Amino acid sequence: MSEAIRVFVVEDEPAVLAAQVQLLESAPALRLVGSASSGEEALEALSAAAPQVVLCDLGLPGIDGIEVTRRIRRLARPPEVLILTVFDEEERVLGAVRAGAAGYLLKGASLDRVVEAIQDVHAGGTVIQPSLARLLLRRFAAPAEPDPPAALTPREREILQIIGKGLSNREAAEVLGCSRATVRTHLEHIYEKLDVTNRVEAVAEGIRQGLIET
Repeated sequence: MSEAIRVFVVEDEPAVLAAQVQLLESAPALRLVGSASSGEEALEALSAAAPQVVLCDLGLPGIDGIEVTRRIRRLARPPEVLILTVFDEEERVLGAVRAGAAGYLLKGASLDRVVEAIQDVHAGGTVIQPSLARLLLRRFAAPAEPDPPAALTPREREILQIIGKGLSNREAAEVLGCSRATVRTHLEHIYEKLDVTNRVEAVAEGIRQGLIET
């Protein structure tokens, strides 16, 4: 049995923080190692807590989630950051991704979805939602001089299209009728062929090369 993933949560609303703590503590695959109600408090506590994944509210007072993410990613051994937000604030979420976040989830996501997202980013993946995928579509649509498309197999193109819609590995596996391990293997091949390292970059490059249908 694999060791539980060490998680730290940052949320300024007491009731929301309590709900998140209760949710995380109910998941055997996770180990809650700390929480904070501000970015400043979180940055002070992270060294001792040594989390592997930080769930961070986007709309924190003072130092907001984007700046907290940026500072976390500058640490010597930075944990992965997964942004939590109430709204589909696409521009701010993209700002957090640019600052180093591995993706984001809307607050109120099911326990299964939260656990899977944490496992995905802990394994080096990226969690994107459909709204962020749509923003990427708008940003990268109709390039002036598109490169020749990468030589993806039909299955790889199908998986790229699916992740462009914001589906997780589990959801993609259900759609395709295969295992999550198979999806991960295909994603590794996709990343190599597109010369990218994560889902966001893969979607962006897939759009740029015309591999993802709009």
